[in-house]
Amino acid sequence: MLKRITITVLIIGLLGLTGVKVGALWPQQQTAIVVSQTRLPFLTDDARVSEQRKVDPQVQILFDRLDSRLSRNPDDYEASLLRGLLLFQVGGLVDAIAELRVLTLRAPKFQLAHLILGDLLMARFNQVDSIGTNGLLKKVSSGQEQRIEQLQSEVRARLQGYLFLLDGVEVPRALLSLSVDTDYALIVDKTKNRLYVYHNSGPGLSPELVDDFYVVLGKQTGDKFREGDLKTPSGIYFVTSYLPDEKLPPLYGSGAFPVNYPNEYDHRLKKTGKGIWLHGTDKSLYSRPPLDSEGCVVLTNEEFTRIAQYVEIGRTPIVISESVDWVSRREWLDQNIEVQAALETWRQNWEQSDLNSYLDMYSEDFWSKKYDRNSWAAYKKQVFAGKKFQKIDLSDISILSYPTVENHQPMVVANFIQHYRSNNFNGRLHKRLYMVKEQGDWRVLYEGRQ
Repeated sequence: MLKRITITVLIIGLLGLTGVKVGALWPQQQTAIVVSQTRLPFLTDDARVSEQRKVDPQVQILFDRLDSRLSRNPDDYEASLLRGLLLFQVGGLVDAIAELRVLTLRAPKFQLAHLILGDLLMARFNQVDSIGTNGLLKKVSSGQEQRIEQLQSEVRARLQGYLFLLDGVEVPRALLSLSVDTDYALIVDKTKNRLYVYHNSGPGLSPELVDDFYVVLGKQTGDKFREGDLKTPSGIYFVTSYLPDEKLPPLYGSGAFPVNYPNEYDHRLKKTGKGIWLHGTDKSLYSRPPLDSEGCVVLTNEEFTRIAQYVEIGRTPIVISESVDWVSRREWLDQNIEVQAALETWRQNWEQSDLNSYLDMYSEDFWSKKYDRNSWAAYKKQVFAGKKFQKIDLSDISILSYPTVENHQPMVVANFIQHYRSNNFNGRLHKRLYMVKEQGDWRVLYEGRQ
């Protein structure tokens, strides 16, 4: 609870820049403030600190994480922007201005950085109550009120999404199990305008957060159901291809990763539309407001290039949620074991030709490309009758928990390679199961090829 209050106060302080008149502090405090032991990136020597003061431990964690981001990638412009805001929040106005000056030189199209730098410069002489509201800006930006509001919404989304990482976040329920050959998975939290990159830590180990990005989403909020509704879909998707910038209109920036919307479950719900991509930003811009796409997930061009290292065509999952369901590592492990056990029971019942137990693991709402529950039962009864033995092995297993939908049962998607051998047929198939939890038991809702 205390952590949540600390973060809330921090967000309010940053969005309002400060609750006190910084100009009143300026004459007495010419030196900036050191907030960590590490050397402040991008600051000139005369802007560096000779005095060290303590900051709130939660704020220090943020500084440490931003320093880590910048040490891994000096071109992480969002980290520089957030670091400048945090420096200002703890009273380090000189350092904050120096950080933002260098950032605007390195990323001249980053309009939000220019806006905040202007506010910080004004803060030396006058009170600035919130970002983009200083009197001088109002005089010189007549007719640009909508653009200022867009930049304010962008900084709000960036801050809230980033600071949320301190709010007791542990493991996303969605990533129950990644196959040994799946190195990374992407998680999009629509309410936070944030994309998280998780690394596969190995069997039985929870995935590790390795990167995160501000993203732009559809102009309309909520789940996508109709073509042209300007909404970003919620669901489990997979990257299907890569389109380089030279094959795309300027709108898509540095490139695009199309995903398989509508997926099998979307088709079941009769959702329409297509062309949902993860892509860059028009090269005439640096970034866009939080809700500004036609349904795609949009990054800056620099960050799209950076995220490409995590994406493998046909394998990397992108889980898009209205709000990510975060759970403890214990809860994550318990559900992982539970679903893995259900999948193994399904395999064993099939291999042992236990028709009744096998069919009991299929939902009454089951569907596939050719069958419903009744026709599937009739088909399998006929197949089992012709088998003297069946040997089934599953490999390359990934299990993902579907984003929570109100009034719907828990559901998972299992991808695997199925190795099948019997007295009259041998085969290898990339298969996908949707499994739903009904009255406490996991049952197959959909079965088909990947």
